[in-house]
Amino acid sequence: MNSRTYIIAEAGVNHNGSLEIAKQLIDVAVKAGADAVKFQTFKTENLVSVNAQKAAYQKETTDTEESQFEMIKKLELDEGAHTELIDYCKEKSITFLSTPFDHDSIRLLDQLGLQIFKIPSGEITNLPYLEEIGKLKKQIVLSTGMSTMDEVEAALNILIATGTLKDNITVLHANTQYPTPIEDVNLIAMVSIGRTFDVKYGYSDHTLGIEVPTAAVAMGASVIEKHFTLDKTMEGPDHKASLEPHELKAMVSAIRNIERALGNGIKEVSNSERPNIAVARKSIIANQSIKKGEIFTSENLAIKRPGTGISPMKWKEVIGTVAQKDYSPEDLIE
Repeated sequence: MNSRTYIIAEAGVNHNGSLEIAKQLIDVAVKAGADAVKFQTFKTENLVSVNAQKAAYQKETTDTEESQFEMIKKLELDEGAHTELIDYCKEKSITFLSTPFDHDSIRLLDQLGLQIFKIPSGEITNLPYLEEIGKLKKQIVLSTGMSTMDEVEAALNILIATGTLKDNITVLHANTQYPTPIEDVNLIAMVSIGRTFDVKYGYSDHTLGIEVPTAAVAMGASVIEKHFTLDKTMEGPDHKASLEPHELKAMVSAIRNIERALGNGIKEVSNSERPNIAVARKSIIANQSIKKGEIFTSENLAIKRPGTGISPMKWKEVIGTVAQKDYSPEDLIE
């Protein structure tokens, strides 16, 4: 991760268990200009009990007769698939990332050489899981959906205590409802996290559209994560709340524009507006005929455009001095 906003295109499980679709998603992320494309790594038996219920949004977007276990099992990627996708990402010059959801998956991703580990919101209160990742001493991106400031602090303390440098942790503000209602975004909390814990911060977005992640960048987010899909109408739990390819590209473009617009923080005249000084500003001019030797007064002087003469900021310095030449009305005072 570098100084500009690190944009993670979250493919998640939107590959629907298909390597072909997964590669198409990688292609979309590359074309959009994302820095990384992220999947999810899990062993269903380690993640979900056979009796676990689906989330409300999952019930709306998948087969209601299907259990969460059955739904998740169809979306699992094995080690061979991971290796193939990592190689494909290298070929396409984009970083492969994946979120591990269990200890076996943490170890697999470590063995595969991942240098950035994404901790999902659901694991922020999983002490053994946090310790397992913390001791790897990698770059960590920690999502904080469904959590309080105390829970964020506790997770950070565990990661740091087990060996991860604080400087290597980026905390993402998040809301885990798909899609997130605008009134529940609470984007200022993202800045509060950064200030409270003195950490790099960012935002994992589940709202519809691209306005909120773009605003997050303007508020200092160093990492943005956003779900995307090939088609919102595809079958699966997350497609409906994801961006389609043209929307992902628009988001990346908007973020890069915002980065350029933020500038260096120094108030100064820009190169583009410099020519406007002469046009938009004013100068001290003769309000009537003035003969050499006459005294400049508020009656025989005026302030008008253009701004190529003496600045009106010197008005009091000019008043009371002697004209060194003849002036016709509207002449710039020299």
